[in-house]
Amino acid sequence: MRPQFSGPPPERGLFCNRTLNMRAIKAVGYDMDYTLIHYRVEAWERRAYEYIRDRLVEQGWPVADLTFDPMLAIRGLIIDTAKGNLLKANRFGFVKKALHGSLPMGFESQREAYNRTVIDLADRRWVFLNTLFSLSEACIYAQLVDRLDAGQLPGPMGYADLYEHVRKNLDATHMQGRLKAEIIADPERYVIDDPETPLALLDQKNAGKKLLLITNSEWAYTEPMMHFAFDRHLPEGMTWRQLFDVVIVSARKPEFFTTRSTLFEVVEANGEALLRPHSGPLDKNKPYFGGSALELERHLGLSGDEILYVGDHMFGDVHVTKNVLRWRTALILRELEDEVRAIAAFRATEVRIGERMLKKEHLEAESCQVRLELQRRRHQYGPRTDVTEGELVTRLTELRTELEALDAELGPMARAAGELSNPHWGLLTRAGNDKSHLARQVERYADIYTSRVSNFLFATPFVYLRSPRGSLPHDPSLPGGTPVFTTGDGAGSGPAE
Repeated sequence: MRPQFSGPPPERGLFCNRTLNMRAIKAVGYDMDYTLIHYRVEAWERRAYEYIRDRLVEQGWPVADLTFDPMLAIRGLIIDTAKGNLLKANRFGFVKKALHGSLPMGFESQREAYNRTVIDLADRRWVFLNTLFSLSEACIYAQLVDRLDAGQLPGPMGYADLYEHVRKNLDATHMQGRLKAEIIADPERYVIDDPETPLALLDQKNAGKKLLLITNSEWAYTEPMMHFAFDRHLPEGMTWRQLFDVVIVSARKPEFFTTRSTLFEVVEANGEALLRPHSGPLDKNKPYFGGSALELERHLGLSGDEILYVGDHMFGDVHVTKNVLRWRTALILRELEDEVRAIAAFRATEVRIGERMLKKEHLEAESCQVRLELQRRRHQYGPRTDVTEGELVTRLTELRTELEALDAELGPMARAAGELSNPHWGLLTRAGNDKSHLARQVERYADIYTSRVSNFLFATPFVYLRSPRGSLPHDPSLPGGTPVFTTGDGAGSGPAE
């Protein structure tokens, strides 16, 4: 009798942009925060927000009444520090939606501000929200723009100055470590338990892969958090330290992947973590501080596409490792689960939109032909039919009436499509009917992407992941005229505009 294997729910699949043979991977590196350990986003970001706000209150800013709005920002947005706006751009860098502060910009205002603008993230004007840790920063910045416009903040100050002030206070909050101390003291409040993650890593380890932990968090935070998330789910007598072949904390990513820095051994003495310069081979039983990816490759005897790195930060984890080291890359997008479910729930409406859009295209095509026929008659050139001018005018009026009725029907469905997952921004991976700027980066830099590390459990360490055939505008559509969206475009499925 053959064993029966069930696949994962659709929202927990591994989505492949570039073919990846896991059997060829010799080492798998992991980020920790929002990768191996997933936080309750609203709880964490609300507290981070409150720490920033309270620091500003201490500095005399009249902001004590501000509260965190979890719907105001999503990963993948762009802060325009020159104009005080939150933006969602498509894959070409054109702005599709915008808030000034916390208020939606009207069509004409948005067009006037960005009609000639193509976003280039190399310009310091633009700040890309790479990770879920960015949500508190974006939320309070947008709200402070409202206060700045109302003349309620200390001045003189521009929008770029305001952003730098927010950034400085956010960095100071993390440097103080009070938020992380809260989390260590009460991890149940902030961490989503996932017993499948340790099992997925055990599968990889026992399949002969070396496991690496490379995190920017310091040892004093990493050790208790990994203990909480992993040790109770590992075989009796085993700890998370035994799971990993190399542990590097305070890695300073992305610099870890691009520069050479001194490597230190973390030495625990009298309840404190001390640092001792290290040279030579790495000891599996010792955690390390800093160092560089080149040093790690030399220790492992591996390089390039023999190593897979898994993280949640688009730039610090995925972009740099792909561009500089040519490691294989996996991006963790936890929001993907809600997105895939939202798309599935909207599918019937999406089909109706597709059917009506197909009808609209046919009516528009006929309308264009009728207008052209009228133009040729009036200017006496080109081939013409035997239909009278009066009949053409009547048909043009009928077509206009039918198109207006169709638009009235499509309008509410299109608005609903634009509000899937988030009332301001819609789907993470879509900007209108196009890919979002985030989706384009996922497509470009992430070999695979998925919602959580434990999804590797379904695929096994031996899986051969194949990217689907990429879709092009001239490819066939689904029945009813609904565009074909494949996982290979980094965006999943989405509604038509």
